[in-house]
Amino acid sequence: MRSDSHYIRPHHFPSNSRAGKMLICSLTAALLITSLFSGCGDGGAPSSGSGSGDTAAGTSDAVTRGPLESSTFGERAAAGRLRTGRFVMRSDGPKSLDPIRGSSVYENRCASQVYETLLQYKYLVRPFELEPLLLEEMPVLSEDGLTWFFKLKQGVHFHNDPCFPGGTGREMVATDVVYSWKRMADQKADSKVWWIMKDTIEGFDEFHEQQNAAEAFDYGADIGGLRILNDYEFEVTLRKPVSRFLWTLAMFQTSIVPREAVEKYGSKFGLHPVGTGPFVMKEEDWQKGVKLTYRRNSDYHECVYPSEHMPEDVQAGFTEPAGRRLPFLDEIQVEFLQQDQPVWLKFKNGELDYTQVPAEFYEQVFNKRTGKLLPAERKKGITGHAVPLMDFIFRGFNMEDELLGGYTDQKRALRQAMCLALDWDELNEAFYNGLNIVYDGPIPPGLAGYPEDGFSPDAYRGPDLVRARELLAKAGYPGGKGLPRIDFHMSKGRNSKGQSELMARQLKEIGVDVNVILVDFSSLIQTVDNKNAPMFAFAWGSDYPDGENNLALFYGPNASPGANHFNYMNAEYDRLYQQIVQMQPSPDRTAIFEQMLDMLYNDCPYAGSMARTRFYLVQPRMKYFKPVETFENWFKYVNVVQEN
Repeated sequence: MRSDSHYIRPHHFPSNSRAGKMLICSLTAALLITSLFSGCGDGGAPSSGSGSGDTAAGTSDAVTRGPLESSTFGERAAAGRLRTGRFVMRSDGPKSLDPIRGSSVYENRCASQVYETLLQYKYLVRPFELEPLLLEEMPVLSEDGLTWFFKLKQGVHFHNDPCFPGGTGREMVATDVVYSWKRMADQKADSKVWWIMKDTIEGFDEFHEQQNAAEAFDYGADIGGLRILNDYEFEVTLRKPVSRFLWTLAMFQTSIVPREAVEKYGSKFGLHPVGTGPFVMKEEDWQKGVKLTYRRNSDYHECVYPSEHMPEDVQAGFTEPAGRRLPFLDEIQVEFLQQDQPVWLKFKNGELDYTQVPAEFYEQVFNKRTGKLLPAERKKGITGHAVPLMDFIFRGFNMEDELLGGYTDQKRALRQAMCLALDWDELNEAFYNGLNIVYDGPIPPGLAGYPEDGFSPDAYRGPDLVRARELLAKAGYPGGKGLPRIDFHMSKGRNSKGQSELMARQLKEIGVDVNVILVDFSSLIQTVDNKNAPMFAFAWGSDYPDGENNLALFYGPNASPGANHFNYMNAEYDRLYQQIVQMQPSPDRTAIFEQMLDMLYNDCPYAGSMARTRFYLVQPRMKYFKPVETFENWFKYVNVVQEN
């Protein structure tokens, strides 16, 4: 998010608005000006409900001139020749599709096709910028920086579902937004995402405390900072200026859901999602751990493929469908595969439309020296893409664990010793072809707070076995004597076994013995959420391009099942975090980042870090796919060329 320029203009609101004269959102001038070209932010006329993938003018969105590709959805359905995307997820899939129970990239990707948020990322623009999705225009901020005015896009309907009278989805209105956000506070509904809204909206924290202490959660209770003006307009008053607020409104956990569906399906709502998104699914469409099938939402509100793009997108063909009605695909089959070998074989056999390239197969398709796709792959029409990730790969310590946790010098020394025993460069070479970036701290490359050249002299990055052994003795375990075996939890699949064995060997060199426990990713998350993993491993992909998001991982009130999986508690750190969330990006804010990082370097609640560049291969039949992992609602933008 750029903050060195601001575009402000007067705006007039209804007479019952508390905001009065307001100022346009100060993300950046570019963000605001380019929102005029938003794919979905145009208030426009409501959708006709054809869902045919046609443009507003009614012309075909075909990617070829053949009669089949020029057909309508109805014609394709009648002929049994639907445009079907064949996608893959390298995991056992999501645990739940209820937005308030989602915490992983897998839940994000699956939920983002059926639910929608108020804002979304611009599909083709880099660096990342926001635009309206369920809004008519970008939110507008009051002069005091506290009150946001929102205007919903009209004509947006929830999916047709038996939870509604007559089975017909009703229009989404402002009360749905307030209800959906209140669910984030409901511990009785097993919400895991309160950390996103905590300390943000006036009166919301008090509502959270009161309702969760009550016998029954009252969704009708007022929140001072949420004021509905009419069906399509509402205001949000913040407790204090919060720089990240708009970014959170593009996070899938803030998706808008209908109360009727939540109450009808109860605990099964996570299996029976009802949203406003471009695709729908039924409970029987989800074979847990195997496959999930989406089908086009024939009543999807009017959204078109964006015209705003980067210069390189023209040659890549990403600009061809600009202005055409979304979505393009009729059906999407997402297969869940935990092992890389079957993923690779299915792609090579043409059974998958794209794949991430597992590290062990990288040199089969890319030149390691140049990073370019090999000629043999290019001849097949396959395209390759490199996607730098806002990635924080780490080994985490549970700071509440009796052995590994604690804040005394002796307790710190144990974690510091283990950090110094680990060789991240060896891990990078062995499992990532040396292509990852090894760095200090939790803030990934490209964001403010990332240390110069990725190095900090205050960090305990290994390998330094001499110093590691000294610290292990200081911790009371000379040579590892008397140190109990440590349980280390990691998701199974891919090369997890090899990675965990490498780590165990490195720690063994100083006398630390670990018991490796490999489980499904969903089980890993549950164990960590329940604070039952003394040591664990996974990666955090930044929710939005601001180092504050990564520093939030160590904010005390975000402890598990929130994003602070380390259960790190430091009063001074928390005080500084509360300060930075109110600040716009600036050198002063970055200086506070660095103070917070120094605390993390010393306390060592994690070992790390590393950031990946993800490599993708895309089959020639798949069109308009610009690989990205910062947001996951990209299914609606891609198409396939029908096969004969």
